[in-house]
Amino acid sequence: MKWNKKHLILVALLPIQYMLIQVLAKYPSVIENYYSTGIYTWISAFLRLIFGWIPFSIGDILVFVLVFFFLRFIVLLFKTRFAFFGHKIIHFFAMISVLYGCFYLFWGLNYYRETLSKNLRFQQKKYTTDELANVTKYVIEKLNYYQLEITKNDSVKVENPYAHSEMYQISFESFQQLAIKYPQLSYNNASVKSSLMSLLQSYNGTSGYFNPLTGEAQVNSTIPKTSYPTTTCHEIAHQIGIAAENEANFVGFLASNSSDNIYFKYASYRMALVYCISELRKRDPKIFSELWKTINPGIVRDFKESFDFWEHYQNPFEPYIKKGYDAYLKANNQPNGVESYNYVVDLFISYFNAN
Repeated sequence: MKWNKKHLILVALLPIQYMLIQVLAKYPSVIENYYSTGIYTWISAFLRLIFGWIPFSIGDILVFVLVFFFLRFIVLLFKTRFAFFGHKIIHFFAMISVLYGCFYLFWGLNYYRETLSKNLRFQQKKYTTDELANVTKYVIEKLNYYQLEITKNDSVKVENPYAHSEMYQISFESFQQLAIKYPQLSYNNASVKSSLMSLLQSYNGTSGYFNPLTGEAQVNSTIPKTSYPTTTCHEIAHQIGIAAENEANFVGFLASNSSDNIYFKYASYRMALVYCISELRKRDPKIFSELWKTINPGIVRDFKESFDFWEHYQNPFEPYIKKGYDAYLKANNQPNGVESYNYVVDLFISYFNAN
């Protein structure tokens, strides 16, 4: 069997692509000015334009296809008893080279852009436990207020009445509102969909994901609805080029909080409280216990329902999936891995102190 020259060229390009990305990673201002706020805006808008109108997730289908061909490749290796092994491995890595290049060209370089705090001109710094406690207390007050506004009873759990499609539209409108204050966070050509893999995502322990190859935001449609607004806005944040998980969390908060919809307001402070009080529990269990007692019982019931939901889907494979995702994040300029989500707290404190 003759060697395929195109495959050989693509394999040779793989280490070159890797080295180029490592060089570019040292120049976040270049990536910010020429890619994140330049080339990427055109790429992302184009992808959302061509795929956004389709009612189901093309990104999910692409994942199914890639997994199918990978499994087929493994089966054929054993079935042919590793005949022409070298040629098949070259073909395999040629495909990896194409996917690797597309990933970073279509979105991945955003991992190396300038920080969100710099772009939004926040004074992001280390915070004290007192600052954390004060912000947590404020967030509890706001969350209690919105829970009571919705239910008229502090012991009743909030029930989000909107369909998923309605929340996608409200999320889009929330970003339109957010862009008035932060034009750099503007969002057009919406492409948000309920994932075809929602059940699998529940077993994976994920609420949603962004597919950089199609520009679609996929949301796990099985998760409790009270967290749906911030999850949707988190995935939209990835669409507009916010790659870091803590920053996407923060933009998800900002967008939900900018909405005129009371359920989105509730969801924004709900998400802020989850991260703030979790960090406070690590720093000062006594203050945590005192503040936890001030949360309306209906909100505690809401948290309990979410906890029970994720407990129901726990399985032996989930920790290994999280380890894989942790390694992926660490390889993409997020040294704290899955813990990166929790690093949104300093952004919350900077924001609330400034406002």
